[in-house]
Amino acid sequence: MRFKRQKRHRRTVRFFSVCFGFRQPFKVLCDGTFIHHLLHNDLIPADKALSNCLSASVKLFTTSCVLAELKKLGASQSASFQAARKLAIARCDHEKRVTADACISEVIGEHNSEHFFVATQDVDLRKKLQKVPNVPLIFGLRNALFLEPPSKFQREFVKSSEEKRLHMTEKEYKALEKKTTTVDAGDSSDEERLGCHNPGLQPHNTRNYSGNKRDVKDRVRFKRNKAKGPNPLSVKKKKIRENPNLASGKEVKGDDGNGKSKRKRKRSGRGNKLAVTDGV
Repeated sequence: MRFKRQKRHRRTVRFFSVCFGFRQPFKVLCDGTFIHHLLHNDLIPADKALSNCLSASVKLFTTSCVLAELKKLGASQSASFQAARKLAIARCDHEKRVTADACISEVIGEHNSEHFFVATQDVDLRKKLQKVPNVPLIFGLRNALFLEPPSKFQREFVKSSEEKRLHMTEKEYKALEKKTTTVDAGDSSDEERLGCHNPGLQPHNTRNYSGNKRDVKDRVRFKRNKAKGPNPLSVKKKKIRENPNLASGKEVKGDDGNGKSKRKRKRSGRGNKLAVTDGV
């Protein structure tokens, strides 16, 4: 069960890192209810517990309004107040102290420019921050910490923003349209100037002019390599056959004593047969 939970948390962290640019060490903004939950369930040190939840290094923050609220609660929240004082203070710019949930909502704003993870046990505050596109939420349940998966609104926001990136904005479209009109106007002025300079030379439309008439190839024709012979280094050399008579050292001589061989005449046995019949 713990392995599955960590797997879901890693998937959520990857979603916010890729889509909204969250980087390590992650900044976690804690309110008084979350700090009290950590102390009540012995989830200390807090930075180690949160780093195990997010599988990354973290830095904890709170606001001066949260500190003032914990201090106002008195002795019942003195331990939480002392623990909150050790955290870094996020700037909230409130001259008059407001409630913790209102202060955190204003620090986050509409875009969460500081890339805060918000850790709170306040259900109403979590529902309110789910409507902000890039705010990951952390809450505790007994002795375990959970990272909420992206809400439906956050997923739809990411999907719509990706679709917008695929199309041109109105400003880009107007700039492109202006550029094309200036180019077309320049081409038409060049054609008119050529026609005035030489009346016999008139502009013509090259789109309807076939490439065969002007001896220009419309398509690029690639030259195919012809089949080549085998590699001479990889071919076995031919053996030269020697004359068997020369190899044995014998020479066949003709009647004239030259080394040239003569063709022998074959004698048929017809004359012998006639002699035998005469003797009979």
